[in-house]
Amino acid sequence: MKLLSILLAGAALSVSSAAANAEVRFGVMNEAYPPFFTKDASGKWVGWEIELMDAVCAEMKETCSIVDMSWDGLIPGLEAKKFDVIWSSMSITDERKKTIDFTGKYYNTPSKLIGAKDGETGASPDDVAGKTIGIQVSTIQSDYYKKYFADKASENTYTTLDEAFQDLSAGRIDYVFGDSIPLSEFLKSDFGKDCCEDKGNVKDDPAILGSGIGGGLRKDDHALLEKLNAAIAAVRANGKYAEISKKYFDFDPYGE
Repeated sequence: MKLLSILLAGAALSVSSAAANAEVRFGVMNEAYPPFFTKDASGKWVGWEIELMDAVCAEMKETCSIVDMSWDGLIPGLEAKKFDVIWSSMSITDERKKTIDFTGKYYNTPSKLIGAKDGETGASPDDVAGKTIGIQVSTIQSDYYKKYFADKASENTYTTLDEAFQDLSAGRIDYVFGDSIPLSEFLKSDFGKDCCEDKGNVKDDPAILGSGIGGGLRKDDHALLEKLNAAIAAVRANGKYAEISKKYFDFDPYGE
């Protein structure tokens, strides 16, 4: 009996140890989204969000990997257990929370319009009247357009943000509507700095635009959710978050 107890205890310890070191698979959109994630010349994922993922994984003492797929495939892929957490600049919204859970936010960004330099400045519905707005599919900006801009302007939808940038620079659309940080990065690029400019942030609507960017998880994955939240809080507290952010920004992306 004593030997059996020892064997059972050892087996339990082995299972616990294996669970603590199980691979956590992070789902990332399979396109460049600088400065948050992109592939370098060797095909390795790099960027602010990737470095934060590495810091969070180190804090959790977990082995982590990246699974990439299209933006509109991320939530279905999570539900199909192709990976364990969406880590891809996904805004925390009430609509998405009907389907998946989120960690606390790990950064925040307003939404803005960019357009041609010779166009009108402004980001209100009246400012865009009669114009065409480029928007990536399945985004919060697409929902915002339907509520605020649909009666005033036309919408062109794109699978990737890069496709929208290409049409904007070629003059085929008047605006691109999206998260402010990647749009601002485009305006700094050789591709964007000559053609386009910031037209302003849209009026905030938290019900549509959400409460920041977080990691998305399946509804029943409570243990991983707790570990991720604890790790995000830890890297904020120990200075690692600030250390990573200073490489990419001259401000704190965590926001208010």
